[in-house]
Amino acid sequence: MARVAREMVEKAGINVEQLVELLVKNAAAELTTYYYYTILRCNLIGLDGEGIKEIAEAARIEDRNHFEALVPRIYELGGKLPEDMKAFHDTSACPPAKLPDDPTNITAMLKVLVEAERCAVRGYTHICNMTAGKDHRTYDLAQSILNEEIEHESWFSEFLGEGPSGHFMRRGENSPFVSKFLR
Repeated sequence: MARVAREMVEKAGINVEQLVELLVKNAAAELTTYYYYTILRCNLIGLDGEGIKEIAEAARIEDRNHFEALVPRIYELGGKLPEDMKAFHDTSACPPAKLPDDPTNITAMLKVLVEAERCAVRGYTHICNMTAGKDHRTYDLAQSILNEEIEHESWFSEFLGEGPSGHFMRRGENSPFVSKFLR
């Protein structure tokens, strides 16, 4: 644990136990989303599915990166990950992004993908609001993840015809905002 880092966060008026709990729940959401997106991506087949597969893969890899970036901050603040994977899965801040009953229904698949991203946007917005001006490191991390989650939501919502987002699929670069936390 980074003792002084935790002390500074506490002195700034943040309930560190609550913050760590949120970080663990969001880390669980990222890891479980990585797992479920793997299944979803494998089922994105046919003419419609193939057009979405690359975007789902980018979001999948970035969700894994989000998990990897969150873990050090959890431990720096004196927290830890649950030792039981099932318990960790069940603490997820977001519901599982499970394959729809009809895996050939691309619209249903897109709705699963976009709802997972929207849950993440809500979660990281909450952490940003909680840490803004008080815990600079956690805020920077949460804001970086939030930026990527907003892009993911935009990509999927465009496929659902919800309107243009102005975002473009990144080529050859994963986690442009979060990569600084992965070094």
